[in-house]
Amino acid sequence: MEFIFQDSFKIKEFIENNKQNFEDALLLEAVNVKEKISEILRIGNIDLVNNAHRLVVYVIDGKEQELQSFAKQEGIAWATQSITLSFKLEWVQAIRKTLWNFIQKYNELMHKVTIEDFFRMEQQVNNRIDQFLNVFFINYSTYKDSLIMAQRKLVENLSVPIIPITPSMCILPLIGSVDSFRTNILEKKVLMEIGRLRIRTLIMDLSGIADMENEAIDHLMKIIDGCSMMGCNTVITGLRAEVVRKIIHSGITFNKKIKTLGTLQQALKEYLVG
Repeated sequence: MEFIFQDSFKIKEFIENNKQNFEDALLLEAVNVKEKISEILRIGNIDLVNNAHRLVVYVIDGKEQELQSFAKQEGIAWATQSITLSFKLEWVQAIRKTLWNFIQKYNELMHKVTIEDFFRMEQQVNNRIDQFLNVFFINYSTYKDSLIMAQRKLVENLSVPIIPITPSMCILPLIGSVDSFRTNILEKKVLMEIGRLRIRTLIMDLSGIADMENEAIDHLMKIIDGCSMMGCNTVITGLRAEVVRKIIHSGITFNKKIKTLGTLQQALKEYLVG
């Protein structure tokens, strides 16, 4: 590998004038990331090669504020996209190793660097790269957690869709399986909405329920009792045979005050038309 070098070069100028050599050496270090560079650029609009040069400049120039701002920007960008985090760690460590190889080559060509200068540079360079990684991971984790919480909130709202049909009547269509996690969401959302909307009749349609755990059945009965305590009558519609069999074998019985109908259409006809 041939290098462009002049005695007047600073380390930053040396790397800038040998930019292609630096990129080639970096790609040799980052074996796993090398094949993913184009994909990461396409998926997340993250230009790893240009960002590597940017990081090196901030590290060499000691631009602490720009370095932290860049690390924050990178952390959020990676958290937003579904990109494996290990690629980022490998990439930054490859940048660190490549930078040190170029610093070593620069020192060999200069013949003027003292051991004190070397160790001072070693401390500065490694501290700044470690600082970049620290800020990156803090912002990655913070933003990722906020995304997960937002997605979970959305799932919770979609899993318990309470639909008003009159000022005092609502429908709660449940679809899929009902487990203990979902019944916890159900309890919180139903009781809160009964109080907020002043619901007097809640039609709970279970025709879309494919499976229900025994614990969930028991919890559902307690939720219905809670509705009654708040002055809301619950109507159960659409119980499927397999769910009914599970309820029978669980030994749990419906409160006598709970009304059950075969279909949601029957309930709507009775409560809206009748």
